[in-house]
Amino acid sequence: MRKLDRTDIGILNSLQENARITNADLARSVNLSPTPCFNRVKAMEELGLIREQVTLLDPELLGLHVNVFIHVSLEKQVEEALQHFEAAIADRPEVMECYLMAGDPDYLIRVLVPTIQALERFMMDFLTKVPGVANIRSSFALKQVRYKTALPLPAGGLTLGS
Repeated sequence: MRKLDRTDIGILNSLQENARITNADLARSVNLSPTPCFNRVKAMEELGLIREQVTLLDPELLGLHVNVFIHVSLEKQVEEALQHFEAAIADRPEVMECYLMAGDPDYLIRVLVPTIQALERFMMDFLTKVPGVANIRSSFALKQVRYKTALPLPAGGLTLGS
């Protein structure tokens, strides 16, 4: 088990805020010299704490105006049906998130498309044709009130695996 101290938490928070920060600036922000800071980042990458670095784009500027949460219920919630559904949506670029839920529905997916017509095509040409899908309900997001990607980290430190 590895413990993350305040410096590690500071590094992670800084990287979540700006993944493009230079190592020198990152080191300065947590009061380390560059080499130990770099080594800590590498160690956290090797542990799998830092999975990847991404660039977040503005969906509105890219013409993706329709943000929809779709509740999907399956005919049977057996392992084979779950695996089939998950495999079917895995390569769909408009599916931004997918969660297996406890209770009803079986899945909650978030879909981002440019128009209502694109949503209709996704639902009619794809989602309704996935074997085992029994029910589909949609909720349209009118406004995004809060969106964040940074995970909440404890300020004082953390023991991994706890």
